[in-house]
Amino acid sequence: MSARYRPKIHYRVKFIPIKKVHVWNEAQARSLDRDGIRELARSIKYEGLQNPPLVQKNGNGFLLMSGQRRLAALKMLKAKKIPVLVLTKGYDLENAKAASVIENLHRKNMKPKDMARSCSFLAEKIGVAKGARSLGISSKTFKKYVGFAALPDKIKNLVPGTLSSSVAVRLHQIIPNVPKSIRVAERISTLDARTQKAYLKALARRPNANHRRLLRQARLIAVRKTVPLTLSTTNAKKLERISSYRDEEPEKLAQEIIVSWLAKKHPRR
Repeated sequence: MSARYRPKIHYRVKFIPIKKVHVWNEAQARSLDRDGIRELARSIKYEGLQNPPLVQKNGNGFLLMSGQRRLAALKMLKAKKIPVLVLTKGYDLENAKAASVIENLHRKNMKPKDMARSCSFLAEKIGVAKGARSLGISSKTFKKYVGFAALPDKIKNLVPGTLSSSVAVRLHQIIPNVPKSIRVAERISTLDARTQKAYLKALARRPNANHRRLLRQARLIAVRKTVPLTLSTTNAKKLERISSYRDEEPEKLAQEIIVSWLAKKHPRR
């Protein structure tokens, strides 16, 4: 759990039957990384449970507040009775849900769809600014995930294989029609990220233009201002010698040479 989102709580340690611990519905629906749970179960088996799950009394049982992965690992180990921290003060269910989501979002290999769904949940429960701070990401990035959560499933399924999440969000904003969005996505799937974004800029300006024209405009928009240049040893020595004589940086001299050559070979009409 992030240190920025940690309500002051009071609890007592207790051993209870594991079958009495229940998971709230939204957490129950969340998919857990099975390999990660197996690894955690091995760690608990040989090193012990360092941080018991947090629970709250709920009727005849206990509602899990935090520690879904630990609970799953203990179940994998076929534990009958487990130590828990029973809350006596400080949490409500909404705080618990948000804390649990944050805890899981800090795990590695989070899929874009899971991240988006969780960010959307946090935005609703604790707000964009606090949600972004709790995850250590910018509000802009957080909002992109929230926007991704609102996409139709057919568009979400294009990420990450065909498009990045940010490109998918922008594409759907420009073309809300899902079948048409998917056709555009397929056309630009082989383009590099820079050209994809440039293509969407061109598409936003001219939504009815054909693909060939949009691609031509995208390549003009995405033109690279920085180009890596490899010289032969002989030419590198020449450039170094001339730049030293003129008391200029080799990079600046190379830029002047290229600009001058382009101006002579391809003058503006």
